[in-house]
Amino acid sequence: MSTLAVDPDARAIGVQCTENELIVQMADGRTLSVPLAWFPRLLNSSADARSDFHLIGDGEGIHWPAVDEDISVAGLLAGRPSVEHAKALG
Repeated sequence: MSTLAVDPDARAIGVQCTENELIVQMADGRTLSVPLAWFPRLLNSSADARSDFHLIGDGEGIHWPAVDEDISVAGLLAGRPSVEHAKALG
């Protein structure tokens, strides 16, 4: 079994959603891009709702109030999609 160590100091400083991707700018200079399909609530929301986000916990997470979606940076770095996405896959 292998484990993935996630940097506990990893923080988001910016977020952008395209039609297909969630793009997160990290404080350390990295840019992380994941499929928007991993987060069905975001995927199925309007562009306005996706652009209304708040960084929480000094950038440890991202909150979309209109969509009621919360995503942790640690989860993104570990490659974990939302529970809704996992259920849809079976």
